[in-house]
Amino acid sequence: MKRTAVALSAVALLLPLSGCGGSAEAGSGNTVTVTVGYQSKTINTVTAGTLLRSLGSFEQQLNALHDGHTYKVNWQDYATGAPITAQMTAGKIDIGSMGDFPLLINAARGKQLGRPTHLVSVTGYNLRGGLNTVVTAPDSKLDSLDDLRGKKVSTSIGSAADGTLVRALQRAGINPDKGIEKLNQQPAVGASALSAGSTDALSQFVAWPGLLAFQGKAKALYDGAELNLPTFHGVTAREDFAKKRPAVLEAFLKAQAEATDYLHDHPVAAAEKVAKATGLPAEVVYLYNGAHGIATFDPAIKPKLVSALKEDVSILKAAKLTGDVDVDSFVDDQYVRKALGPDYAERLASAPAPAASEVWPKGAAETRTFKSPAELLGYVAKHKDGIRAAYVPDATTGTLWFADKAVWLADGDELLPFVAPGTAKAYVAGHADARVITYAGALERAS
Repeated sequence: MKRTAVALSAVALLLPLSGCGGSAEAGSGNTVTVTVGYQSKTINTVTAGTLLRSLGSFEQQLNALHDGHTYKVNWQDYATGAPITAQMTAGKIDIGSMGDFPLLINAARGKQLGRPTHLVSVTGYNLRGGLNTVVTAPDSKLDSLDDLRGKKVSTSIGSAADGTLVRALQRAGINPDKGIEKLNQQPAVGASALSAGSTDALSQFVAWPGLLAFQGKAKALYDGAELNLPTFHGVTAREDFAKKRPAVLEAFLKAQAEATDYLHDHPVAAAEKVAKATGLPAEVVYLYNGAHGIATFDPAIKPKLVSALKEDVSILKAAKLTGDVDVDSFVDDQYVRKALGPDYAERLASAPAPAASEVWPKGAAETRTFKSPAELLGYVAKHKDGIRAAYVPDATTGTLWFADKAVWLADGDELLPFVAPGTAKAYVAGHADARVITYAGALERAS
């Protein structure tokens, strides 16, 4: 099943919690208001946020309860997971969605403040870590992680993107605390800093790397999938809310499953809906959420993702953002299992579809899939003025990227795309005849 990041500022986490009184579940008489915190532009949470909201699925599920209550949904949009956690632990938000590292902080803060929360489902994931990318300016001379020594790198401390940066630097033999000058910035601030030249690189989560590359404001330096460690986004709910309103939480999870199925069945329409709601280019949304996109969407809480969550704890502890986190007690799949019934076992056993090359023709309601990057290039060469977007998977990690932004190699008759210079260099090291060519050169060879 196909289709499946979140900046979390350490400073924001330490801000005092809101003290406006009351609780998320409000209303008068038989009216119950359910408050959902989501992140519209963190597009790997759309099945629990932007897309779900636009489809009206949750409201429909609530109307079908017929339990004597009238339900109203209060949708609250945030830029990151930190304020959602703050509002949840203050009793202001019932259900929220965020990335894996913020989820751990959500668990830690909830336990610390006596407002325990639980991971109740997954939205989007990538088993190799491809949802996070390190990018540099388009004209940057930086060519590898090693080139970042002593450089300024912007990220959001406590986010999955920061976790990717830390792990990648460690593997490259660079001390993430002393080997670079790390700037703790919100994604938009970091993007502006990169454009202004006040930072040398930016490590961020979906959809920032793809957006900046699409706009011609950045190029990939490091593909997070090189780590080969899962990264994901999920849904968290307050324990007291889940116990008091289990049918409401199950209604949300049924609606999430409906949104997930819609995304699978109508990937182009889903991308257009999300683009309209967020202001993001639909081509960027599709890069991550499309039929062969970087993310896989599935509500099931897979064991591989839980294991990855446990490995993430050490990164947050080292950054002094949390202490120990009891991941096993945080994960609670009873509600999603009940909501999805017999389908849950099938979803739990499902795996991401193989990566594929894909073209989105202008004016088309569907995309075209090709057996190889070379076949895609051949089509693009013949229809240059009729292409809205062309996507190709990295030859080694499988991470989808824009064809015109990829690093291309020619190895005999093969034309191979790579997201970043590092994966391309690694391939060349094992293939003596392989050499870097331009995108224009790749198109010429394929035509």
